[in-house]
Amino acid sequence: MQDNNKNNYGFALLIIGVLFFIFGFITWANSQLIPYLKIACQLTTTQSYYVASAFFAAYFVMAIPSSYVLKATGFKKGMSLGLFVMALGAIIFIPAANARSFPVFLTGLFIIGTGLALLQTASNPYAAALGPKESAARRISIMGVCNKVAGILAVYALGSIILKDSDAFEASLKVMDAATKEQALNTLAHKVIMPYTWIAVAFATIGLLLFFVKLPEIADEETITDAKALADTPKTSVLQFPHLVIGVIALFLYVGVEVISYDTFTGFGKYLGYSMDTAKHFATYTGYALLVGYGVGITAIPKYISQRNALVIATILSMILVVLSVVTTAAPDFKTYVLAGHTFNVPTHPAVWYFALLGFSNSVMWPAIFPMAIEGLGKYTKMGSALLIMAIVGGAVLPPLYGRISETATLQSAYYMMIPAYLFILYFALSGYKVGRR
Repeated sequence: MQDNNKNNYGFALLIIGVLFFIFGFITWANSQLIPYLKIACQLTTTQSYYVASAFFAAYFVMAIPSSYVLKATGFKKGMSLGLFVMALGAIIFIPAANARSFPVFLTGLFIIGTGLALLQTASNPYAAALGPKESAARRISIMGVCNKVAGILAVYALGSIILKDSDAFEASLKVMDAATKEQALNTLAHKVIMPYTWIAVAFATIGLLLFFVKLPEIADEETITDAKALADTPKTSVLQFPHLVIGVIALFLYVGVEVISYDTFTGFGKYLGYSMDTAKHFATYTGYALLVGYGVGITAIPKYISQRNALVIATILSMILVVLSVVTTAAPDFKTYVLAGHTFNVPTHPAVWYFALLGFSNSVMWPAIFPMAIEGLGKYTKMGSALLIMAIVGGAVLPPLYGRISETATLQSAYYMMIPAYLFILYFALSGYKVGRR
């Protein structure tokens, strides 16, 4: 990239940070929508996880078209368009709530996911390209901090509106006649209108501002790892890079298990014996653990440890934490702490904390897998990025699979399904990332 654009790197990263904040907020909002829509639309456990399916399926459908949109518009205009599409999806929540229609809610979620697919197809390689490849994981980790701070805020903000007093509400439904129950459920469904209207306004406003902001454009040639290697390569298709294909599978599995780690946490908390009003905040523990992990990644990668070695350690730790989360049994108790005059009731069940710590180990995976998978793609970088974004469909596939397993086993033992996913990610970190590389 030319020298006059280098001065814009800091501002460009700030803008990308705002976009990652948006990713986090709207994605983690699903952790509250799942139990909320399960009540409002009277769903089974498996059906409730279709929230994640509709949201993340859009990545599979739209990632490749998004790459062509970006070729036509460039990164900046593509990101702006993605925000407008997301605003449209959020607005659809209004008729969905008025009709209390789960299919219409899913339509809105799919459209939001469509906008996110375009936004992420542009923003991830953009962040990776704004500096040396060796520190790409560090830059994406910084973006991850913005993402997870937003996720924590989404859990608190949305949960306090749509899941307030949900335990008492569910209990009252059991003694209502059909007409009263229908009215109560309709009233509950309307709770989502106000927050998603404001979300739509925010997306549209930021999209408009982004359209007029001046950002350095990253051309394909500027994202290549080795220009000479590109000139010499006989590659004619992005699928001729085996390390990318393996990386796509690894990212598919990673997104699936990460979505499980926060979208199922409320239900897991209830299974362990905690109330909904308590369990609805458990996903924030995962968020805090992710933030700590990103902080460690920003500090240590690549100064003290390579992104590959960090990925190896993280996947092994994740498998250990999954096993501990499953085998640990205890009473759903609390320990009370007083800090600055405020009282905090902290759950003491060890499984809650083992499961929350998955956030720490998961934090390094996206920042490491993504740049390792697109390294050396040259002119195929945007298409490779689109395939990796396409892999986010793992978040649509694995959570319902977890839900189905949990209905035949238990919510706790079903987490064993995460182990094979982490094993494949470990393979990518150990050797898969260099298959076919020169």
